[in-house]
Amino acid sequence: MPGKNLDPSSSPRALLGAELRVARERAGKSQAELGEPLFVSGSFIGQLEAGTRRMHIEFARQIDEILHTDGFFARNCGALAKSKYPNHFAEAAEAEAEAKTIREYAPLALPGMLQPEAYARAVFLAYQPTATEEVIAELVANRLARAALLSDPTTPLFWCVLDEAVLRRTVGSRAVMAEAMCHIAALIRTRRIFVQVLPFSAGAHSSMGGTLKMMTFEDAPPLAYVQGNAIGVLLDDPATVTRHSLTYDLLTASALSPIQSLAMIESAAEDYAHDEHV
Repeated sequence: MPGKNLDPSSSPRALLGAELRVARERAGKSQAELGEPLFVSGSFIGQLEAGTRRMHIEFARQIDEILHTDGFFARNCGALAKSKYPNHFAEAAEAEAEAKTIREYAPLALPGMLQPEAYARAVFLAYQPTATEEVIAELVANRLARAALLSDPTTPLFWCVLDEAVLRRTVGSRAVMAEAMCHIAALIRTRRIFVQVLPFSAGAHSSMGGTLKMMTFEDAPPLAYVQGNAIGVLLDDPATVTRHSLTYDLLTASALSPIQSLAMIESAAEDYAHDEHV
């Protein structure tokens, strides 16, 4: 039976997931058998064990009761409840940090991981026009910290489809947009990310409903994340994830090629820079 509390400084989700796997196997239960009384799938239990999903207190208490772990999981899941991200995005951000591949469709703004500082600041000021400077600065810092995932030269593999609206809507200023477009182009040219632009000429497409993020993992089932205005849902149902994966595949089929997309992005950067100096 687990005993000592976990050290929250040493990847608590991964540690708690490893302890869950040990406790479950000691109890002789499969992932599906543990998930049944919790009304979740075996895949969800696997994601808890792999550290790609956060264990919430209500699950922790039930797990302690089912596995006879004397309150261990309820005591330790408190470390997982603290997040620097909004509630609707916190779990997706944590999964993002563990992902092997990330595929994202952005219909209105650059994906958070690709936003330079000035662009991110303009976005947050638009979202929260009455926020204090301290709040905006913290939001921007947290968003830039996510971009650190791209400091690794290979992992995660990041592929995004940008709606042409992302290139055409001026966020902040023409100078901010010029910087943002150059930033994206530089990431593409260093072969760190793959980007396709979905042009207006493509017309109706498979993700008219909004943003979509697909994530795969080394040792856990894939996840899909859909987001609206201050709301987001992380999905793990295999059939639903498969359907969203097809949606993303159809987006890439409708989008410009990576080479054509880079040309459009660099052209937009030149236009913004030129307009700024006129």
